[in-house]
Amino acid sequence: MKDKEFALIANDLRQDIVRMLVEAKSGHTAGPLGMADIFAVLYFAHARVDPAKPAWEGRDYILVSNGHICPVWYATLARKGFFPADQLMSFRKINSLLQGHPHVGPIPGVENSGGPLAQGLSQAAGVALALRIDKRPNRVYCICSDGEHDEGQAWEAALFAAFHRLGNLSLIMDRNNIQIDGPTDRVMGLEPLADKYRAFGWHVVEIDGHDIGEIRNALRKADEETERPTMIIAKTVPGKGVREFENNYEWHGKPPSAEQGARALLELQEERERIGRRWFS
Repeated sequence: MKDKEFALIANDLRQDIVRMLVEAKSGHTAGPLGMADIFAVLYFAHARVDPAKPAWEGRDYILVSNGHICPVWYATLARKGFFPADQLMSFRKINSLLQGHPHVGPIPGVENSGGPLAQGLSQAAGVALALRIDKRPNRVYCICSDGEHDEGQAWEAALFAAFHRLGNLSLIMDRNNIQIDGPTDRVMGLEPLADKYRAFGWHVVEIDGHDIGEIRNALRKADEETERPTMIIAKTVPGKGVREFENNYEWHGKPPSAEQGARALLELQEERERIGRRWFS
């Protein structure tokens, strides 16, 4: 697949996310929109997954530590064929499988339960160690957030993964600089993040989280590093693709209204047309 195709997939994911949130009248907006490019590349180009066999032993494991961004995970799984896309409109409804934080078991393709922040990093490290003990070649990818690094458990997991030299583990951080209470540098300063992970013994790659080429290259570099876990710090724009939502921490944990959603979808549809003209002209 070429870069233009991933840009179009990411745009489709963003439109799915907006529709889900408007229908549910609940959920998180900024993070899911910001991570659409990474999910598009990870699922449609890089990771070994098979929607016809979600429990395939040869699969790569993809975990989402910041479970509140699950709208983009659900949209990606549906677009990939893990379950019918019409189920997306049941998001956060009573008795729906697609709740506001994912839970492992009933949803094909969901490898971990998410909610308590930073636990996904520990879960991913445990999976990676178990795979290595079993001498299996599968890789583990874990999506995490910058804000959850306020939690001590994130750093315990980082120490554990480096100590055990888990070269089969890649973390991808959504470095969008916001959390529910405000900008991350105001709530709890995190910098220098890259230097901290390097000091812990990690291989670190910093990228533009919306540049398809950089995302693909970073994932390849992570796979080539076999002696250390890799942290990919992806600098993203919260609310990416919708000017009304971008770079505003207030959109971390609220959904758009019907009117805001209609404006957002129009903007995304116009962007999709521009992507087509840009790549095919």
